[in-house]
Amino acid sequence: MISRYSRPEMVAIWSAESKFRIWYEIEAYACDAQAQLGVIPQENADAVWKAKDVEFDVARIDEIEAVTKHDVIAFLTHLAEHVGADEARFVHQGMTSSDVLDTCFNVQLVRAADLLIAQTEKLLEALKRRALEHKMTVCIGRSHGIHAEPVTFGLKMAQAYAEMDRNRIRLLTARDEIATGAISGAVGTFANIDPYVEEFVTEKLGLRPEPVSTQVIPRDRHAAFFAALGVVGSSIERIATEIRHLQRTEVLEVEEYFSPGQKGSSAMPHKRNPVLTENLTGLARLVRMAVVPAMENVALWHERDISHSSVERNIGPDTTVTLDFALARLTQVIDKLVVYPENMLRNMNQFRGLVMSQRVLLALTQAGVSREDSYKLVQRNAMKVWEQGADFKTELLGDSDVLAALSAEEIEEKFDIGYHTKHVDTIFARVFGDE
Repeated sequence: MISRYSRPEMVAIWSAESKFRIWYEIEAYACDAQAQLGVIPQENADAVWKAKDVEFDVARIDEIEAVTKHDVIAFLTHLAEHVGADEARFVHQGMTSSDVLDTCFNVQLVRAADLLIAQTEKLLEALKRRALEHKMTVCIGRSHGIHAEPVTFGLKMAQAYAEMDRNRIRLLTARDEIATGAISGAVGTFANIDPYVEEFVTEKLGLRPEPVSTQVIPRDRHAAFFAALGVVGSSIERIATEIRHLQRTEVLEVEEYFSPGQKGSSAMPHKRNPVLTENLTGLARLVRMAVVPAMENVALWHERDISHSSVERNIGPDTTVTLDFALARLTQVIDKLVVYPENMLRNMNQFRGLVMSQRVLLALTQAGVSREDSYKLVQRNAMKVWEQGADFKTELLGDSDVLAALSAEEIEEKFDIGYHTKHVDTIFARVFGDE
């Protein structure tokens, strides 16, 4: 992660200071539980809390680790320097390093998920506002990049809202799945530590006990978590790509907000580029980049190995920080997006009524013409619009075969734009309820 694409609150979750604070809480709560069970003296458990206001010295821990080559032992050594060697002798009683590392990692992922969910909800607010604002702003729908039939820009925003609301649910599910902790000792059998310690510590940290931890928390949970983040990233890219297309000069139906003093090009002063949505496309690739390594982390040797460790030290902070930034950036884009309804109408009418071809096709079949013949009649007039710049309705009104089945009034009626927006309210009610 780099500061350019980071926000402070998410970055703080992954700082060394935050990590060591969580490690400390795990160890301190475990001592409390052990004292309640009578395994260690209460005064020793109480002594551990003498360090509750201590700012752990990251440089000192690194110095110790340079000798021990073990991060948890380095931390425990530093903790004893604050608590006292005799008072700290029962710290980590019956535990293994993964009890601390895995439980801490899941605490961090849960906190990261909370931030991602909160930012997704802000994005949903922006999408809903723009959807309602442009509920009946007619524009052309496209398939294969080619004009299809009229839609509204509000429907585009409503679609994005529905998609991101599904992503909100995915994030909630991912948060729930990752919210487990393990204090089960070597190979997860609780041979040297009572299961009550795990129950006590996880409750204090807002987690649930992992039902079966083989010294490590099963990595299918983490794979599901990062897969969910990957889906969110893909949705961000889809919305960003739509905006990028709509901002192209020859389209210009929407535009990213261009702030006073902003420059688009070092060489061409006229440029106003979709730099934010292009950036979002790139950030989405980085988020998805974590999915395959997370999947590959599921298969560890026997009860555990550490092939997953280096992967998670990278994808944990990098992916959550990047996605948090991307969600905030997309929220900003949607909130300030400049919409050009006049350009939308101009583009829709660029091919002079051609987008109403299906209505004419269906009317001909309703009038008794076979579908195959109806298609030929409509297509031969449509091709004149493509190839000669003709007016579609004019060509239909001049086609004797069409007029043999449809009156001029019936043809005229097929060019009513309101026909294509008559069910917008129904779709909005499905997305937003009866508001």
